[in-house]
Amino acid sequence: MTSVIEQIDRALDMAGVIVEGLTGDRLAVPALCPAWDVRTELNHLVGGMRIFAAELTGTDAGAAHEDDWLGGDPRAAFALAARLDRDAWHRPGALDGTVRLSFGELPARMAALVHLTEVLVHGADLALATGQETLVDDDACGELLTVMLAMDFGAFRRPGMFGPEVPADPGDPAHRRLLAFTGRRLPSR
Repeated sequence: MTSVIEQIDRALDMAGVIVEGLTGDRLAVPALCPAWDVRTELNHLVGGMRIFAAELTGTDAGAAHEDDWLGGDPRAAFALAARLDRDAWHRPGALDGTVRLSFGELPARMAALVHLTEVLVHGADLALATGQETLVDDDACGELLTVMLAMDFGAFRRPGMFGPEVPADPGDPAHRRLLAFTGRRLPSR
C-alpha cells in the first residue's frame, strides 16, 4: 500500500507538470472554483503548500494564505513551494503529533490527507481549466476518491472548503468523479 507521503509526492509531481503548462494567457482563464481564475487558484495552492511546509517545520510562512505567493514567476513559485512542501513531509516524525490548520488542529496523518486532497483536486482543476486534462493522474485521483467515499465527508463540506456533491457519470474517469464529489461543476469533454 502506498503511504500518504508517497501519495503527496505523486500529487506534487502531477501538479508540477500541469503548472509547467500554464504559459501565456492560461493564467487568466476561469478556474473551476467559482469567481477564481487559474492564477488565483494556483496562488491558493502555492500559499497552502507554503503554509503546510511552515507548519510542519515550525517556521513562519511569511505571508497569509491568500497573499500573492506567485510574484512575477508563477512556475518558479510553485517549484519552490513544492520543494519546501516535499521536504517538510519527508522530515522524520512528520506524521506524528498535530498540525494547525485554519479550521483547527488535526492529527498529522489526517492533515496529510487534507493536504493530499488540496494538491490533487486543485491540480486536476488547473488541468481541466487549461486544456491539460490528459496530464491528470487518474489512478491517484481514484485512490483518493475511494478514501473519501469511505469517510464522513460532511464536515469538509462547510462553506469555503467543498461544495455539495455534483452528479457525475459513473463511467467518467476517476479524476472527474473526484472533482464532482468535491463540488466542482465540470466542463464538458
